[in-house]
Amino acid sequence: MLTRLKVSGFKNLVDVDVRFGPFTCIAGVNAVGKSNLFDAIQFLSALADRPLMEAALSVRDEGGRSGDLRGIFHRVGERFDERMLFQAEMIIPAAGHDDLGQLARASITFVRYTLELRHREEDPSHSQGSLELLREELVHINKSDAYGRLLFPHLPKWRNTAIRGRRVPQFISTEGDAADRVIRRHQEGSGGRTLRLRARDLPRTVLSAANASESPTALLTRREMQSWRLLQLEPSALRKPDPFTAPSRLGADGSHLAATLYRLARAGGGSLGRAAADPEQVYARVANRLSELIGDVRTVGVDRDERRELLTLTVTGRDGTTHAARALSDGTLRFLALSVLELDPASDRVLCLEEPENGVHPERIPAILGLLRSISTDPQETVDEDNPLRQVIVNTHSPLVVAQVNDDELLVAESLQTLAGSRTFAKVAFHALPDTWRTKGSETVTPVPRGRLMAYLNPLQAESPRAPSPNGPHSSTRRRVMDRPDLQMALSLSSADE
Repeated sequence: MLTRLKVSGFKNLVDVDVRFGPFTCIAGVNAVGKSNLFDAIQFLSALADRPLMEAALSVRDEGGRSGDLRGIFHRVGERFDERMLFQAEMIIPAAGHDDLGQLARASITFVRYTLELRHREEDPSHSQGSLELLREELVHINKSDAYGRLLFPHLPKWRNTAIRGRRVPQFISTEGDAADRVIRRHQEGSGGRTLRLRARDLPRTVLSAANASESPTALLTRREMQSWRLLQLEPSALRKPDPFTAPSRLGADGSHLAATLYRLARAGGGSLGRAAADPEQVYARVANRLSELIGDVRTVGVDRDERRELLTLTVTGRDGTTHAARALSDGTLRFLALSVLELDPASDRVLCLEEPENGVHPERIPAILGLLRSISTDPQETVDEDNPLRQVIVNTHSPLVVAQVNDDELLVAESLQTLAGSRTFAKVAFHALPDTWRTKGSETVTPVPRGRLMAYLNPLQAESPRAPSPNGPHSSTRRRVMDRPDLQMALSLSSADE
């Protein structure tokens, strides 16, 4: 679970410091930098799994393309920053396995990871230059400090089951400078040994090479970061049936939905608990959740076609008509995918979702927000298999979403003009509502300007009336829907009721 992220020098993220709760909604106009924050999270996740260059080239640039190394660095005019810095505070799993299946147990589950990278132009082996590690650190955060760092409302029983372990020495550190800079992976426990690695020669982070026997806490930090994922649910992927050999984990685009649900049914249903041994109970749980969201649902299932060796997701309506996934609406498919994620204990621990309102009727916005909250951990309950350490971060520019989220769940992204030397540049800042935990407990987050928020809460009145075009067809009689006299009365009464 990602609890705090500092970023500087990555795209238009300069001196950004954001705290996250179980559910966070980031609102802002197009191109302000909401997606750049998601890209920073995805970049850190990739660095925990891949070589430096491969991770960097996987990040999309300002034009939405991947493969431009300089494009991920902050730029003013034609001048790019040379360095970027990340610092992430997180709660990691207490136990897990490395790539060889060896069991690892964390010494402590609340840690801070710091990474600083430099663009090195003089590398002759890469036409775009390369990345060099300047600093990598992994340290524990004391359990006694947790209350002051976890600012979102939570009960002690949640905190005490989420954060375990003891005070320990640092796990990864950096010493020296320039050509003598060394990254040290410190001994952890009796089975580990301290390694000294020349930073300039490292093709990947030290964290990404951690294993269970020598650095279990670093390995579990790596596992946590690997589970940070951006969901971009595509209806075409959600509709496809799965071959018997397909992966049984929901893809970032929503692929393998049928295989994932089939696996959950056969495994007992994850968050249904130990009592759920019957696959029909799993299907009933998903059907009940889907019925709460869209109404006309009797059953959900997975059809197993032995002849073609295909798994096809089906939904049966209350009239008894069964529809395959290919015949379902986009909104139904998105609800279905999120309902399956809610049930899956093996799903990722940080889920980033862009514009969750896409394909969803306005009346059902509260329902999908409720579903997203239910996927994330409940900080009022004990952390266990029924309440895993998951969180959801969404971004939006929809007034309907902003109006429906809880006030302490909202961050508003705004572009600010900043002076650097003799030049100005735009950077993104994240504001919170006054008198919420995001502003009360943080010196880095300022309250959102009232005028900025009103543009979301009353967007129709925020727009100036458009004059009819003198050259348009029937220009003298055309009007906007909101300008109809019969609807103006209804709008006035609605505002008075509020």
